[in-house]
Amino acid sequence: MGRRLPAFFDRSSKKWVVMTEPLPKYAQQLSRSLSMRENILVTLSAVTPASSVFIIAPAVLLGAGGAAVTAFLIAAAAAVFVGMCYAELSATYPIAGGEYSWAARLLGKSAGFATFLLTLVTGMLIIAVIALGTGSYLGVVWSGLSGKWIGVAVIAATTLIALLNIRTNAWITGIALTIEIIAVAVLAVLGFAHYERGPGEFFHARTMDSGHLVGVSAGALVAFVPVALFAYNGYGQAVYYVEETRNAARSIGRIIMLSLAITVAVEVIPLAAVVSGAPSMPGLLGAAAPMNYLLTSRGGAAINDAVSVGIAIAIINAVIAIVLQIARLLFASARDRSWPGPIDAVLGAVHTRTHAPVAATIVVGGCAGLAAAFLPLNWLITATGSAVVLVYLMVALSALRLRRAGALPSRGYRMPLWPAPPLIVIAVVLYVAYRVLLDGWAQLAVAVGTMVLGALYYLLYLHPRRGDRWSLPDPIHED
Repeated sequence: MGRRLPAFFDRSSKKWVVMTEPLPKYAQQLSRSLSMRENILVTLSAVTPASSVFIIAPAVLLGAGGAAVTAFLIAAAAAVFVGMCYAELSATYPIAGGEYSWAARLLGKSAGFATFLLTLVTGMLIIAVIALGTGSYLGVVWSGLSGKWIGVAVIAATTLIALLNIRTNAWITGIALTIEIIAVAVLAVLGFAHYERGPGEFFHARTMDSGHLVGVSAGALVAFVPVALFAYNGYGQAVYYVEETRNAARSIGRIIMLSLAITVAVEVIPLAAVVSGAPSMPGLLGAAAPMNYLLTSRGGAAINDAVSVGIAIAIINAVIAIVLQIARLLFASARDRSWPGPIDAVLGAVHTRTHAPVAATIVVGGCAGLAAAFLPLNWLITATGSAVVLVYLMVALSALRLRRAGALPSRGYRMPLWPAPPLIVIAVVLYVAYRVLLDGWAQLAVAVGTMVLGALYYLLYLHPRRGDRWSLPDPIHED
């Protein structure tokens, strides 16, 4: 709140009104140089749809057969409602801190810091997980490029790239994104050019069991929807660049929804092509790597090798984009005075020429590199598995509070049919949490434990110092 000033009697309402100074706004420290298109390029690079096609989609395909396309379409419908929540929250609070900025203002500051710590830790671990996958695809071409230390080297190199000006990074990631889209396009062209079966296969759920195709129940098919939803994740992260995007409050909603639409198209079309054009369904569903099965059988080994390099480039590109995102998250936390004064001063500073948060970027890259070097991959996957579920829950709960009396109005996008979208997201998230618990409680326990630690940090350190910490100014005013 602003400082209290003398009150006056309003004759029209016949009430005493207490005047206050307006809340201060954040200073413009980052470079507001990105266009709408450039923000989309960086955002899609973090989503890395090509990696989803080759890494996540095969798990659904092997478990549901051609009906994997249906699972992805159902997930796309759910993702639209998530995107609506992100879009209006971003347009109302266009702040680089993203989800934690909304939760702190709409759900309470302890919930905000719990959300912050979850997104920070998860983001660093996701960088490690993605980078460690680089060697799997580079090793197809040259076995010497496989292994853990290739992933660590990728993190180090991409962290240096992330120190450049945001607009430079937008074009670097844009070029790499073009390469990964070409790789996915090759898969789609090969599939549709060798058309074997029609759209009816998209509703035929089956899998391989003891060398034979067997049917899959509707319940088992629905269980794959959360996996498909995770494959789309990342389109909402456009908000992390909102303070570097021109006309952000008016355009950020469209950026998020367009990023989602492109993501769905780039993932669903090649998946449908693979189902339609595979030489045989038993061969496809019996392959350890079904996408590579189609590439090799329809295009040959050379095409498979070339596309594998493209996917490796996609993974590296995603690491750059996610380092950029999490660095801005850490920068925003220091600007909100989340840490002891000297730490805030370092992490909240930007380079005078590039306007990049240098220290925050180095810390994020360093922590991710250490995680990749010394933590087991299985543990990293477990630690990040349920984080998206809880982040979506906090986003949906925040969206439910958006239009309360006296709330800050959106300066751009307003979701249709409110409050239906956040309520639908909450229902989907609760179902996903249920499915996660059926598979094992460890993933959800790690995510919940991280949030509890964040809430405790706020209560024990920030709340007693609330006079000069976490005042949470209003979003930057765009001239």
